[in-house]
Parts: sequence; structure tokens; C-alpha cells
Amino acid sequence: MQVRLTIGITAAFAVGVGTIAMWTTWQMQQILIDGNKQNIEQIAERLPGDVEVYSEMYSLEIGLQKAIANRTTGKTLVWVKRNDGANSVKNLVPSDKAAITLMSLMRSPLSTRVYEIGDRYFVVCGKFLQVKGQRLGLLFVAQDISYEQQMFSSLVRNLGIVSLIALIIITIAIAIYIKKSLQPLRRISQLAETISVNDLSQARLHLHRAPTEVKELARTCDMMLDRLSEAWEQQRQFVGNVSHELRTPLTIVQGYLQSVLKRETNLTPPQREALETAAMEAESTIRLLQDLLDLARADAGYLHIQIEPLVLNDLVIEVAAMAMQYRSRIITLETSHEQILVKADHSRLKQVLLNLIDNAVKYSDPHFAIALVLESKAESAIIHVCDRGLGIPLQQQHLIFERFYRVDEVRNRSTGGCGLGLSIVKTLVDSMGGSVTVRSTLGEGSTFTVTLPSAA
Repeated sequence: MQVRLTIGITAAFAVGVGTIAMWTTWQMQQILIDGNKQNIEQIAERLPGDVEVYSEMYSLEIGLQKAIANRTTGKTLVWVKRNDGANSVKNLVPSDKAAITLMSLMRSPLSTRVYEIGDRYFVVCGKFLQVKGQRLGLLFVAQDISYEQQMFSSLVRNLGIVSLIALIIITIAIAIYIKKSLQPLRRISQLAETISVNDLSQARLHLHRAPTEVKELARTCDMMLDRLSEAWEQQRQFVGNVSHELRTPLTIVQGYLQSVLKRETNLTPPQREALETAAMEAESTIRLLQDLLDLARADAGYLHIQIEPLVLNDLVIEVAAMAMQYRSRIITLETSHEQILVKADHSRLKQVLLNLIDNAVKYSDPHFAIALVLESKAESAIIHVCDRGLGIPLQQQHLIFERFYRVDEVRNRSTGGCGLGLSIVKTLVDSMGGSVTVRSTLGEGSTFTVTLPSAA
């Protein structure tokens, strides 16, 4: 926007100044020509009278020569082209080739015009010369304006250079002014790009020396941020309260269902199937509520994380055994023989790995094993969870850690996913000072990578 405004204003200024300069140049040129035009036209009007006066004392030929000589000066050239084609002009310097060329070009009466002969400029007018009713030939009067034209050209050239320098200076000044004027808008844009839900209550615009309209826009943005912060806080409290209130009764319902299921002799197969379905759905709902409660606590800053050094190898072996027991899937483990120490929360890291394995089990080919790969670097430990599934489209990979985001709605409904598992993973890993990323190829599978700070 700054560049467009600078170019637009500069272009408009250049067009305006250029138009004025061209009009001024044309006017000055006309003034220069008109001044000399009046002079030679006066000479052309008075010369017949001068010839008559001199012809009373001398012959007509001598009178004509004396009248021409009287009117001829250093810059004014007067001559008569006789009817026989001869030019009656005296004292013309033979080396004055421009004047000789000019005289050879004049053959008929003409209105006042400017002729350029080499590097010389002449204003010429021509008319018939009649004295005492006798037409003596064609009278031509030329004014040499070369010096004036050179001065004028130098003036125009200097004016162009000065105008160009002024245009550059004005362009720089306009660019600086526009940059300062757009600085408040740039700050608003930067705030909009970097703000997150955690910054809504603190993010405010403080603009000094900004235009009134921009200050009004800043106040409007601050009011919008206040409303968003209040709405987000209300939503967060609502989710936390609902999750907490619903988890307790659902846990009780699940307990009763489990106790009823233990009475195998009193249940018919349809009854047992119905109770197992109800217990499974209750367990799924409890997990969902627990995830929502964890997210609400994380948003409020109340998520309990106990960071301590732990042996990553032992934890991954434990998680792999649990996953194989409950998911009936082969899980391979690739790690070095040396112990890998990390700084993390034992239970939360176990939750992260179980969620990633559960995600891999749901969306990968059941005939292929899920691989857990451990790596140790100088200041971090890395866990890769690899599957051979359908993969995730590249344009959606940066969205899968968003809450309730699901790549394929139909597929997730069939697997029971609600779009919170990976969001929980990212929240917990970030809380432990680590990071989680994904690399996936359609038709080949996905690899989730968890990086944690090393405790070694």
C-alpha cells in the first residue's frame, strides 16, 4: 500500500508539474517568437516608405540599397529577391553560410515563420515590395534569434534538471510521510497476525500521534478485543463447568453398567450386547469430557504439569505393552541400548503417546505394525510414531492439531473420533516445553514426531 500510494501521488505530481512546465515552455517560446516577429513585420512595413524617401534623392536602385543597408543590423537581415531572381543584398559576409542558405530557400511570399539552419535560428517574413506603384520584387526580413534560442534551450534544460531533482526529493518526502502515516495501520496488522486466544485480555493498541480516523479505528479494535476476550472466557468457563458436571454422573452410570455386566447368568445375549454398547459409549463420552476439561484447564492456566527427569525407554516400552494389550495391534520399538533421559510429566507423556498410538490404530492398515522410534540428540529426545495408513493431505497437515478438526468427516464418524485427541497432544507437549509435528504422504502413511527437552 505504501508503494502504491507513493507511486500514485508521485505520478500525479509529475503529470501535473510536467503539464505546467510544457505549457510554460510553449508560452515562453511564443513570447520569444512574437517579440521578434513584431520587429521584422515593422521593418517590412516601413521599408517601402524608406525606399521612396531615398529614391527622391537618388535613383530607385540606390534608394533601395540605402534603405536595406539602413535597416540591416548584426542580427537583422533584409533583402529583396528581384523579379529576375537576383538578391539585392550588400555587405553579406561570404562565410555566413546559414544566411546564404536561408536566402536561397525564400522564393515566395510567406507568413512569419521560424527556420532552423544548422545550429542557427531565424524568424522570417516575406511580402511583395511595391514602391510608387511599381513591384520591385519579394521583400524578406529575417531576424537571427540563435542566441535567444540557445539561452531558452539552456533555461529549459536547467528547468528540467531542477524539476527532476525536485521530483526525487518530493518522492522521498512523500514516501517518508506515507510510511509514518501507515505505521499505526501496520501495528494493527501485526497485532491481528500475532494475537492468540491467550493474548486477548492483554492485547491492546497504543497509538501516539496517529490521525484521528486511525485512533478511532484503534479504539474500535480494542473494544472488539474486549468483547472477544469476554466471549472466550465465558465459553471456556462453560466448557469446563459442563465437562466437570457431566463427568461425575457418567462415571456413576458406567460403574452401574459394569456391575450389571458382571451378572452373566441373568443376562440374555441381546441385553448383554445393549449394556456393552451403553458402557462403551459412556466410556467414550467420559474420555471426551476429560479431554475438554484438560483443554479448559490448559486455557485457564490451571493444567497441572509435574516436570521431572524420567527414562524415556522404560516409558515407551510400558506404553507399547499397554497399547498391544488393549488394541490388539503389533507395535515395534526401535531404540538404542543406552538410556534416554527427558524432562517431562510421566502421566501426561504417557497420555500423549497413547493418543498418538490410538490415532495410528484408527487410521492405518490393520495388517501393518505401528512403529515407535526413539532418537537422542544433544539437547533433545525425539519420539516418532509411524503408521502405514491413508495419509493426510498436505494442505490439511497444519490444521490437524486444531480442536474438533477432522480430515474426513465420514471416516471419523465410523471410527468414533471427535477431533480432540491431537489437540490434547499438542497442548500437553507444549506444556512440557516440547513440540509435535507431522509428516505425511497420501497412500503411504503418517509420522508424528514429539520432541522433548533432554535431561542428560
